[in-house]
Amino acid sequence: MSTAELAKDFTELLKQGDSHSAAAKYNADDIVSYEAMEGPMAVCNGKEAVKQKGEWWEANHEVHGGSIDGPYVNGDQFALRFKFDITPKATGERVTMDEVGVYTVKNGKITEERFYY
Repeated sequence: MSTAELAKDFTELLKQGDSHSAAAKYNADDIVSYEAMEGPMAVCNGKEAVKQKGEWWEANHEVHGGSIDGPYVNGDQFALRFKFDITPKATGERVTMDEVGVYTVKNGKITEERFYY
């Protein structure tokens, strides 16, 4: 499977609201995830750690709507732009989240994800 094919299928799963299947199908066991922030989830190593980060995010945010643009493919990487209308449960303040995720693919799996916001 090419990077473009993987990116297209991964993105379609996300757009359908099935991030769990997208991650299970395409994240490498040794994936590394980088967030543009300080703290314990700034870098997550391994498929299970990335899964737990996603579960934490879902449990701590109410999503009212949003969109995903892309994928934009270049070689072994692709980018997605996420725009979501969310309310972090900790603050109760409704905000618009706008971020870009850049994914690196090797041997048919996503080995790295980096988020910019």
